[in-house]
Amino acid sequence: MHRDLGPGLLESVYEQVMCECLRRDGLQVFCQQPVQVRHDGIVIENVIRYDLLVEDKLLIEIKSSERHAPVHAKQVLTYLKLLEMPVGFLINFGAAHLRDGLKRIVNGPSSLRVPNVHATP
Repeated sequence: MHRDLGPGLLESVYEQVMCECLRRDGLQVFCQQPVQVRHDGIVIENVIRYDLLVEDKLLIEIKSSERHAPVHAKQVLTYLKLLEMPVGFLINFGAAHLRDGLKRIVNGPSSLRVPNVHATP
């Protein structure tokens, strides 16, 4: 898909094409569904939406920019936490090569690491 369409289109174009390609391959795909935000007894509906959810197992967030910004990975990780899912992909179709724009994000112990802080005597 990236090779055929190339970089530079809007995110929505890549999202719709990917969604239809995955469905054509027989996978269950949900697109642009709301993510419920819960905090301290407060529930907020319809304020954020994920791009793609494949087989209720894989979250895909699509970007179309020259490079990943750190906030993009944080966005995916936050969606994974809110959806209580283990893994997602951040795919940047703006990269010259898809391999340079693909990032796997894991919601688990590695995402919760706290830097070691050593007390000084």
